[in-house]
Amino acid sequence: MLLAIDVGNTNIVLGVFDGARLAESWRLATMRERTSDEVGILVTHLFARSGIALDRVSGIILSSVVPPLTRTMEEMAEQYFGHKLLTVDPGTNTGMPVLYTPASDVGADRVVNGVAAYETYGRAKGAPVIVVDFGTATTFDAISAAGEYIGGVICPGIGISADALFQRAARLPRVDVRKPPSVIGRTTVTSMQSGLFFGYVSMVDGIVHRMRAELDGGSRAACVATGGMADIIAGETTVIECVDPDLTLQGLRLIWERNRS
Repeated sequence: MLLAIDVGNTNIVLGVFDGARLAESWRLATMRERTSDEVGILVTHLFARSGIALDRVSGIILSSVVPPLTRTMEEMAEQYFGHKLLTVDPGTNTGMPVLYTPASDVGADRVVNGVAAYETYGRAKGAPVIVVDFGTATTFDAISAAGEYIGGVICPGIGISADALFQRAARLPRVDVRKPPSVIGRTTVTSMQSGLFFGYVSMVDGIVHRMRAELDGGSRAACVATGGMADIIAGETTVIECVDPDLTLQGLRLIWERNRS
């Protein structure tokens, strides 16, 4: 079995693969001060609840955008699984050429998503792919028809925008992000929800249209979404064709197989 770990700014996502099948997955809150023992206890408890023996894990791969937790995960892997994990480096071990400058500046999770999206939605068609990841930040990533990571767009996440409204405007409340009954809000809460929800829907449509116009073969580019808010936003857009919640984990599995072979 393979244990895949994606450390993001908001969540740590773990997945256990039995061959190509995702057997189990879990989501933990990202806490930078956690120790390797704390993470190890959590992970071993999750394995026990799912009836998976730790010694069935024969490899571990990590993608991290939180440097303080990278070493924590490395120590956890060695102490609790007896394995030295493979840490994704966008510029050297993903098997995907990175045209970003410098390559080390692109988030590992963005290239991992690109690997999975291209293999699943682009390679067979010989077409480019656009990935929209609704995480702490909302990111857009462009993969060429030749399987190269070209670059993308980084925007504040919808949760960040909601928090900013609450923190910077004295009379505005904190609201849950959801689709309101109409674009024209009849209350302060529905007005804010409309701005957040439909504002992000329009942003996604606009940016993807512009990216397709710049991409070689962009009219054929598939657009796939992932991340915590993908299900909420994607259905209202005109450009997102598929929501793949396990895209990052699948990308980690593919990169592991490339490095193992």
